[in-house]
Amino acid sequence: MGLADMDLPGPPAVAEALERRARHCAYGYTVCDPAGRALVADWYRTRHGAAVDPDWVLLLPCGPRTALRVLLETVRPQAPVLFPTPEWGGFAQLCRAAGLPYRELPLHPAHPPQVPHPGPSGYRLPSGPLPRPVGAVLLSNPHNPSGTVWPADAVRALAARAAESGALLVSDEVHGDLTHPDRAHPVAVTTADPAHRPLVVTLNSVGKTFNCSGIPSSFALVPDPGLRARFTEALAGYGLWEGGLLEQTVQQAALREGGPWLDALLAHLVAARTRLTDRLGPAVRATPRASYLLWLDAAALGLPPADARRALLERCGLEASDGADFGPGGRGSLRLNYALPWPVLATVLERLELL
Repeated sequence: MGLADMDLPGPPAVAEALERRARHCAYGYTVCDPAGRALVADWYRTRHGAAVDPDWVLLLPCGPRTALRVLLETVRPQAPVLFPTPEWGGFAQLCRAAGLPYRELPLHPAHPPQVPHPGPSGYRLPSGPLPRPVGAVLLSNPHNPSGTVWPADAVRALAARAAESGALLVSDEVHGDLTHPDRAHPVAVTTADPAHRPLVVTLNSVGKTFNCSGIPSSFALVPDPGLRARFTEALAGYGLWEGGLLEQTVQQAALREGGPWLDALLAHLVAARTRLTDRLGPAVRATPRASYLLWLDAAALGLPPADARRALLERCGLEASDGADFGPGGRGSLRLNYALPWPVLATVLERLELL
């Protein structure tokens, strides 16, 4: 339960497409299929009601982490990169690898007293002016580790504040298609004010959504044509060109045929979320509204905050992600992955009784 990958079979359509492509028996260089850009735009229109211009789309033969690293190399911000904490640890890791200074901004709990919530409401994005100077702002949207779905007005305001500082907002939306049916996912490049879109990039992938991260691919939505050209050139410098043989096969099968499978998956995830949050009660820091990640208060579970991961493994035989891996704001927390088959989830619930 400590790895952000589903322990569930992916869509049969993807397996069938790979099998058909394997029988072709020619595995040479492959150029990008331009129809793939329109396919991505159609997916955003039908799933999210978002108007994505196909010209914005770059189809990449690498995972989102690699794409983000090359994007940072492309813009090469001289001022610090900002991102919230707790936050996916890959942001800090990539900044260190690229030799870029970074600064973590604390997230605050969101408990608006005038709005009733069915459970803990997670976090709210920092408000007010961004600390200056700032070279870029990174955001996981929806939030990893808590599963919080950022409101559209908060994403729009963050894009505006980044633009006012001349900073690029990069929205990592690999969990966006896993937003639960009771919420809507704000796609950053279409949620931002049109005047600010040249300084907004969305990164996404079919990997998390359709459990095919082992064949790395991603797509970037880059509205600014100048940045798009520079990004493409930087990717080529690393031997990465649009397209990819298996990558396109997986992307197109998932986006063309994976919708009904995804609907069934989301129903399963919501039911699993409910069973776990009902069992864990006050230990739940945020009721997830996207993805399959549960953010927990170690002390409320009766675990030592400084060593909760080891204690949970020893007492219950359950592995979790250590909250400290998500920056200073994650200390004393645990992240659990609940994208599990029902028999495995039943075992998890039984083992939690050992706490």
